[in-house]
Amino acid sequence: MTDNSARPHRRSSALHRARTLPPWSLLAAGALAGGLLGGAYGALKPPVYTATAYVVAVPTEKSDPASALGFAQAYGRVATQLAVLGDAQVWAGVPVKTLQGSVHAATSPDAPMVSVTATSSRPDLAADMANAVSRALTRHAAGAKATTNVELEPFARAVEPAEPSSASPAVTALVGASAGGLLGGLLLLVRPKGDRRETARPAAVPSPALAADSHGTL
Repeated sequence: MTDNSARPHRRSSALHRARTLPPWSLLAAGALAGGLLGGAYGALKPPVYTATAYVVAVPTEKSDPASALGFAQAYGRVATQLAVLGDAQVWAGVPVKTLQGSVHAATSPDAPMVSVTATSSRPDLAADMANAVSRALTRHAAGAKATTNVELEPFARAVEPAEPSSASPAVTALVGASAGGLLGGLLLLVRPKGDRRETARPAAVPSPALAADSHGTL
């Protein structure tokens, strides 16, 4: 009986201590917890390296720069298709599924250029995949040269990145601290509503027996 009756008292006292904490404690606790979690995430997650290769569309004597720009846009869309990646996997030494998840292409509306970017946990593999896809795309363009009157030429090979492109533990810790502080601020905004509900309790009404006794004495 003593233990059961003491439990509600301990809960109410813990709740009272939590409510009497200074307002800034929620912000500090949220920022600290978020910073620790963000830093741990950045330290445990493997680094990611990014490498980019470039190819340029060149018109032949039977074409013009406007056609080269249009075909560059088209080749940018087919760079990650299975027909191109099927050839690229031989030079990259990885399955097609790996290329599909790690390589993407982009084009410019002003220049007839296609960029092929690859990401990997290994810097050498990122460069190999980008160069393999750009090479396969160039060969496919050469096969259609007689029809398109446009050819793709290598512009810049991908080089092995010296540093990872993923966020460092310091950056992830800063992001986590910001998110934790924001969450603490939201809890701080919600917190006064519970206090007002408790302070606005209705006044106690005397029981009928007590009211009758008081009337009799009068």
